[in-house]
Amino acid sequence: MKRRRTALLTLTALLGAVLTALPAAPALADEVEQLKNGTFDTTTEPWWSSPNVTAGLSDGQLCAQVPGGTANRWDASVGQNDLTLVAGESYRFSFRANGTPEGHVVRAIVGLSAAPYDTWFEVSPQLSVSGDVYSYTFTAPVDTTQGQVAFQAGGSADPWRLCVDDVSLLGGVPPEVYEPDTGPRVRVNQVAYLPSGPKNATLVTDATTRVPWRLRDAAGTTVAHGWTRPRGTDVSSGQNVHSIDFGGYRGRGQGLTLVADGETSRPFDIGTAAYERLRLDSLKYYYTQRSGIAIRDDLRPGYGRAAGHLDAAPNKGDSDVPCQPGVCNYTLDVTGGWYDAGDHGKYVVNGGITTWELLSTYERSLLARTGHPGRLGDGTLDLPESGNKVPDILDEARWELEFLLKMQVPDGQPLAGMAHHKIHDEQWTGLPLLPADDPQRRELHPPSTQATLNLAATAAQAARLYRPYDKAFAARALTAARKAWTAALAHPELYASESDGVGGGTYADGDATDEFYWAAAELYLTTGERQFADHVRHSPLHTADLFGGLGFDWGRTATAGRLDLATVPNALPGRDAVRRSVVKGADRYLATLDAQPYGMPYAPPGNLYDWGSNAQVLNNAVVLATAYDLTGAAKYRDGAVQSMDYLLGRNALNMSYVTGYGEAAAHNQHSRWYAHELDPSLPAPPPGTVAGGPNSGIQDPYAQARLQGCVGQFCYIDDIQSWATNETAINWNAALARMASFVADQG
Repeated sequence: MKRRRTALLTLTALLGAVLTALPAAPALADEVEQLKNGTFDTTTEPWWSSPNVTAGLSDGQLCAQVPGGTANRWDASVGQNDLTLVAGESYRFSFRANGTPEGHVVRAIVGLSAAPYDTWFEVSPQLSVSGDVYSYTFTAPVDTTQGQVAFQAGGSADPWRLCVDDVSLLGGVPPEVYEPDTGPRVRVNQVAYLPSGPKNATLVTDATTRVPWRLRDAAGTTVAHGWTRPRGTDVSSGQNVHSIDFGGYRGRGQGLTLVADGETSRPFDIGTAAYERLRLDSLKYYYTQRSGIAIRDDLRPGYGRAAGHLDAAPNKGDSDVPCQPGVCNYTLDVTGGWYDAGDHGKYVVNGGITTWELLSTYERSLLARTGHPGRLGDGTLDLPESGNKVPDILDEARWELEFLLKMQVPDGQPLAGMAHHKIHDEQWTGLPLLPADDPQRRELHPPSTQATLNLAATAAQAARLYRPYDKAFAARALTAARKAWTAALAHPELYASESDGVGGGTYADGDATDEFYWAAAELYLTTGERQFADHVRHSPLHTADLFGGLGFDWGRTATAGRLDLATVPNALPGRDAVRRSVVKGADRYLATLDAQPYGMPYAPPGNLYDWGSNAQVLNNAVVLATAYDLTGAAKYRDGAVQSMDYLLGRNALNMSYVTGYGEAAAHNQHSRWYAHELDPSLPAPPPGTVAGGPNSGIQDPYAQARLQGCVGQFCYIDDIQSWATNETAINWNAALARMASFVADQG
């Protein structure tokens, strides 16, 4: 199974392969205190402080004078080293803390005291002068005798005083039992249903026979009623559930609720306005992900920030980036592009699939029977480029395309025409950390065949879509695409290393057959040349079944080529078979949706939800939407529209996975700068940001401490520390934008 294999919470590559499998639960041990002198009765020994901090005893506390003007939390710290932790054992980390003046934030961590300084648990409470008691339980992911407890207090412009007392790290405690608040047992799309679209809900109940339901308007008047359909035990959640179909009601309204089995659902609308907003919000997300440009607060109120990685201290910058040692002897200007996810890395393979999906969202608006290109036009996204007579979605995608073009190996160098796989920090950084404050050295990583073909595919697609607006850029993109294609043919098996995961995700992939198919398809669609048509037709993937349970993503890109071959006008011999294959794939996803009591076109093998499962739900819905565009059959439209219900609240956790949408919505996605949960001065993720979603692998320590033994949909927690289940990522938001745009068009 292909995964991103990242470790964004840590200060360096977090735990490596240890976290790829869940640790076995140990026998409960006696409770043992790991810290020495956590009460500070007579001395501060063996606690240490960083050289710029003056620390000492004060009224039975350890108090530290923290200097102002430091850049990062870890620049001013107190702590204790040489702690022993046992993998799989649960620990209670507790302390008292107060700050003067009040309102300052301290980052309390348990981690490794030596390089690579991994962090295994962290919390950042805002302190009051009266003092507060804090207590947390976590599970240690490794055995070590070099553990550390530290209180990091830097990053403030002004000096302040931190005092801590009764600090404890108690081993052998029972693991914390995490019980999510799932609210009412009637699970609905908390945002909106289309007036003429499907309307389905799920009831969690012990009842084995049907029960009545009522649909109420905002005034409490019953406007429709009927009976539930018992579905038995839902494999994806382990719950006994019923289905509710109220699609016969075609009225519009706000604040409706569904009542069944003595429970009242969260409110929802019936209308189209929410999807018009979501179409734009999900695309506006990319502006605040931009690297190399200051984010204007007038365009994104509350999200303004300094430009990241433009060579202004402490940034090392992206304008003259060297390769990793031994990889090359040149430097490249790789400014621009989008930060990939919650870290400061930029990755060609993920940037490629993201750019393709945004460009395809626009291309669909030009070609589909329900497409409305004006709704993605100039001025719709409030960008710095708005007003240039170019559709805003193309302006935003170009910010990434220009970066992708810069990642191509220059002429005259070994591997000329190939694309570097990624560029990111030399070591992992912690959070929160604004892009402009990142002090790490940046590095280019070796070129890869997959990155090169991502460049070829997206640049070829760009050549046909930007031609009406900027012929010179379109020509430059096509030249780069051809060069990349030729280079990939010469180096067909140059793959990224699974071990190259320090400072950034690996995006490793041991098969480029799918990228070759995709790139050939895009080059053919743009040029019409026989050489590319022949490669498409001779690829083993051309007639393969591409529509498996997991769907497509950055590591499974052949479907991107198949969908475009089916929808973009072309003269490929046998194109009817291509179109039929998409419809056949949609039939499979429609059958999956119908079999799932929660109504999503996703049922992973063994009920093991994959990393970024929400995007896989969305991309499978894209196949359904494409089948509708090809056939006009209402069943595919309804299936695609219904798939959004799962993302927006009709799920086992009864929450919307999209920030700002729904009464109970995710809002603590893992990110270094959308980090309000850790630092109240920073914003939460912007409206229209989708969380990665349930992940049975629960690779991060925070999720491991709380979600052991989780079933399917319950393998998720809305906390900034859970990078395995709750990260934000550009490719996931692209899938959301594409589906939000499709649903809005159906209104």
